[in-house]
Amino acid sequence: MSYLKACAEGDLHEDTPLRVVLDDVPVTLVRTEGDVYAINDVCSHANVSLSEGEVEDCAIECWLHGSRFDLRTGRPSGPPANLPVPVYPVKIDGGAVYVEVNQES
Repeated sequence: MSYLKACAEGDLHEDTPLRVVLDDVPVTLVRTEGDVYAINDVCSHANVSLSEGEVEDCAIECWLHGSRFDLRTGRPSGPPANLPVPVYPVKIDGGAVYVEVNQES
């Protein structure tokens, strides 16, 4: 796997999404419930940024139509979205957050 530096760990604030672009892939980073998650920044229902939504109970809610996606799996919890969004492996090393967006073998 090839992890890319996404941000400094200090740039992440509890339950506050942060949008980054890694290898042309828009990613939302979220620190919540003691972990850091990386999820694709584009809602699977409407082509809008998830990083503008709110975080609660390890899920992010799309600001436009209210679809909620589990930060661990990318699965929607109900309509209007019915397709998951990709999630990416995260590691923290030396005060930096790294994300693997290219998961091809």
